[in-house]
Amino acid sequence: MGNKRDEVSTSSLYTSMLQDVIGSHIGPISLLYSYKRSFHGFVVELTEQEAQKMAGMDGVVSVFPNQKKELHTTRSWDFLGLPIPKQVDGKTIESNIIIGVFDSGIWPESDSFNDKGFGPPPSKWKGKCQASTNFTCNNKIIGARYYRGNKLFEKEDIQSPRDSDGHGTHVASIAAGNLVNMASVQGLGLGTARGGFPSARIAVYKVCFGGCYDADILAAFDDAIADGVDIISVSLGGSAKSYFTDVVAIGAFHAMRNGILTSTSIGNGGPNLGTISNFSPWSLSVAASTIDRKFYTEVRLGNNKIYEGISINTFDLKNKTYPIIYGGDAPNKKANVDSSISRYCDDDTLDKKLVKGKIVLCDVETEGTGQLSAGAVGTVMQGRRPSSASFAFPLPAAYVSLEDGGNVYSYMNSTRSPTATILKTNERKDPYAPYVAEFSSRGPNPASHNILKPDLAAPGVEIVAAWSPISPISDVSSDKRAFSYNIISGTSMSCPHGSGAAAYIKSLHPTWSPAAIKSALMTTAVPMSPEESSGAEFAYGAGNINPHKSANPGLIYDIDALDYIAFLCGQGYSTKLLQAVTGDSSSCTKGTNGKVFDLNYPSFALSTSSSNSISHVFNRTVTNVGTSTSTYKAKVSAPPGLSIKVNPSVLSFTCLGQKLSFTLTIEGTIDRQIVSASLIWDDVTFQVRSPIVVYAF
Repeated sequence: MGNKRDEVSTSSLYTSMLQDVIGSHIGPISLLYSYKRSFHGFVVELTEQEAQKMAGMDGVVSVFPNQKKELHTTRSWDFLGLPIPKQVDGKTIESNIIIGVFDSGIWPESDSFNDKGFGPPPSKWKGKCQASTNFTCNNKIIGARYYRGNKLFEKEDIQSPRDSDGHGTHVASIAAGNLVNMASVQGLGLGTARGGFPSARIAVYKVCFGGCYDADILAAFDDAIADGVDIISVSLGGSAKSYFTDVVAIGAFHAMRNGILTSTSIGNGGPNLGTISNFSPWSLSVAASTIDRKFYTEVRLGNNKIYEGISINTFDLKNKTYPIIYGGDAPNKKANVDSSISRYCDDDTLDKKLVKGKIVLCDVETEGTGQLSAGAVGTVMQGRRPSSASFAFPLPAAYVSLEDGGNVYSYMNSTRSPTATILKTNERKDPYAPYVAEFSSRGPNPASHNILKPDLAAPGVEIVAAWSPISPISDVSSDKRAFSYNIISGTSMSCPHGSGAAAYIKSLHPTWSPAAIKSALMTTAVPMSPEESSGAEFAYGAGNINPHKSANPGLIYDIDALDYIAFLCGQGYSTKLLQAVTGDSSSCTKGTNGKVFDLNYPSFALSTSSSNSISHVFNRTVTNVGTSTSTYKAKVSAPPGLSIKVNPSVLSFTCLGQKLSFTLTIEGTIDRQIVSASLIWDDVTFQVRSPIVVYAF
């Protein structure tokens, strides 16, 4: 590969250079590729001697071999270090683990759900497939149901488990999709798509038709538990701040009682504290973190200045420049719109005569429908923050920072005929990953201040996964692009990473309780930095998920249904409220009145006043699942002002399954809103880490 820095970039120039090296018989057809956009260069076959001669030519920056690189993606599971599962004759080895996905349905024809290599459903499966003329199950998708209790369907709704939205298909493939080579969104994210546990079976519970109603969600929980699923994945949520008004918390409690862990998304209301949804202690609450791949889209102005924005832009303007106009200068006066409104480029606010055939600069990020309907060929939007995620739009688009947007605006005012073009999206490595996405909701837990939420973080930013080809990737109906994969972001994407990892653990430890699986995921998570993720533990909980390590955690913090009941009673709830969750005759008595601090949770949280002196004791019990004979020593990391002591500080196990208890005492004061610490039980082989957070909120 040659790389030339000169502004001129034509095939004739490259051909001339080659003729100087190889001979006059070389013509333009010899060029394998020629790069003409963001850098100048070309690809050609050369001998070692010819390459050395080329490297010595004036104007040539470098010559390097076209090395073969291994394809990556959907990158997230590789980034997390989870090995690609074994295959026989190119087929995934089936398992009997069943993941129930509550979402918008599934696209069964996707390669991600092909049942090649899968035998019949396991005998424990008691569910059914609501088949129809347009939907059938297979040995990968072994069950599918849809729910609409009120029978109110819109004209565009598909009354079957088929996914017309794309969201459910995306989520299901992240958790358990097959290995699919050469998956991409028109070349973006090119690689091998796979779920966290590709050998798992999938049971689909379509609870969302536009919205997702509580009654339908509870009905799905009811069916899924009876059907025999092992893990439930729920990438949806609401604004409930109590366990007793949250159907996901109620459903997850019943699932837990039946040995099923529910993995949930925590919402996209960040970065403010106190925005979390799905926070029950018996479910896994998953925040969204980044992976080491970043997509970016460049805007090139008529003065050849280039500004980097973000989007998922598959449109190709073929390097052609177009006039660029500011939305504030094109108000739709017929609709009584002035520039203070049109600068935001909302629907029907732009003058079509002024905008048609041009690129529009807008003051905020929009869906792009206002610009598209006005006839724009592209849009540049300003206001991007460094941690913003990329999305697809129905026209060529780039979302730039306020500073760069200001530079674009200044250029537009500096010339009579400003022009610009928007390039196709490209990708590069993000060296700062992982960190928590800005949009990811934050704790603390609104219902139990001393139970840390979220539990952990997992990839949820710009994730490539399967998609419904009838659903526009930009979510705009007039966008007619039909793709089988899409790149989207949200805690909806991080949740199935939790589900897939939990299924992986369940396959290795089929007798483990939901709490044991959750403990394994939390205590093996990779610690994250509050400097890079605002909100500290309220952003990422125990840290970033580490599926491979979680399969063998050493120790677990186990919890059963009676422990959770005692915990609820200890919070002061009445028997009536308790039964709203348990659905049975459970009651709160002195015998069941446990302390919130004593719930055997794998993390420690203490809410206090910054002016108060702290003195508190937590009681915990760990179960040995590592080496039969082992000795763990407590290693505590505590900031100035806090004293954290563990008693006993050494735990000696003589057999597997043995349980030993300890106390953790926190004393001192805090001088800021959130103070972080940690406890690690270390026997050299295993490091069992629990986050500790003391906060004033």
